[in-house]
Amino acid sequence: MDKVKEIMTKNPVYCLPDANLEFVARLMKDHDCGEIPIVDNEKNLSPIGVVTDRDICLRTIALGKNPLQLTVRDTMTSPAKIINLDSPITTCCEVMESNKIRRIPVVDHTGRICGMVSLADIANKLDEAITSEVVKNISKPIQVFG
Repeated sequence: MDKVKEIMTKNPVYCLPDANLEFVARLMKDHDCGEIPIVDNEKNLSPIGVVTDRDICLRTIALGKNPLQLTVRDTMTSPAKIINLDSPITTCCEVMESNKIRRIPVVDHTGRICGMVSLADIANKLDEAITSEVVKNISKPIQVFG
């Protein structure tokens, strides 16, 4: 295995930026995932951001905001870090490590979302040494100099 398309989860669930947070949280529950890619529109399916369960907690509840009154646009991380389906898996791991992200949307040659790669995909499909190194590097604390 050497291409992202060989390990990605195909046809991920996605939503539009104007969806309410209750809807996106239900998608996470129903599809057993912690991140939903946000696309620009139903025609292009171009990822413009992502929303994670962590985004919902830290950008709403932790700030005393009512998540039932907010949309995905209010809490999503944008722009989305993405990877092309024909990219090498090593490049995907490097992008995830350098951005400290546990999941990344995959796009085809037209820029349409076609998959997701998560740490679980890496753990389930690659050897333990690679998985261990990726997890270790993603989990390293970011050093902030003051």
